[in-house]
Amino acid sequence: MILSGGLLLGLHTLMTLLSPPEAGAIEADHMGSYGPAFYQSYDGSGQFTYDFDGEQLFSVDLKKREAVWRLPEFGNFDYFDPQSGLASIAMIKAHLDILVERSNRTRATNVTPRVTVLPKSRVELGQPNVLICVVENIFPPVINITWLLNGQTITEGVAQTSFYAQPDHLFRKLHYLPFVPSADDVYACKVEHWGLREPLFQHWEPQVPPPLPDTTGTLVCALGLALGLAGFLVGVALIITGTCLSSAPR
Repeated sequence: MILSGGLLLGLHTLMTLLSPPEAGAIEADHMGSYGPAFYQSYDGSGQFTYDFDGEQLFSVDLKKREAVWRLPEFGNFDYFDPQSGLASIAMIKAHLDILVERSNRTRATNVTPRVTVLPKSRVELGQPNVLICVVENIFPPVINITWLLNGQTITEGVAQTSFYAQPDHLFRKLHYLPFVPSADDVYACKVEHWGLREPLFQHWEPQVPPPLPDTTGTLVCALGLALGLAGFLVGVALIITGTCLSSAPR
């Protein structure tokens, strides 16, 4: 089968043998990506995504064989035939199989992911909010992300995006956790990836500023201090004036 030059230029195929230095090596994995779609031989998974202005609108999952909208409301304003995405993934799979046969199976390096945890909005104790775990520099796109509250795994309300393709052919992924901030709670985003020797825990806890003093009390104290200072100055001025008058010649 002869591949066109344009397709070969657009097809970014990364041949990867994933085997950590410790015992228990992970099975070899091969991956090919083209535009917004990728396919990898590990667990036969693939993905087709569509992004707009840096935000994912939908993805086509190979297993579900359907378009999955990032938010259900997006599907009310647009339509996408998932067969187009599935066809793109199938094309990548076919080309990847050929290139795997032709390659020398050169070992590639697993990339260490970068993790950041931040709240969606300004944190106020007792007010509902959302924690966002941003995992960047993912390669290969096989990763486990877990939320912990005070060391205990939590899954209720958790949501996630599919993989975003970065310009450098790495990937990023976002996990969301609705929560109500409390001063005593400590959250953590646990990340497990072949580029890490051990699970990575990115901790987060509310950084709440100390409460402001009572406004009325502060105003009264400031006013009393100002009046006292003014009275002191007037007294000093009267004493100086009286001294000058008494020492003047008659």
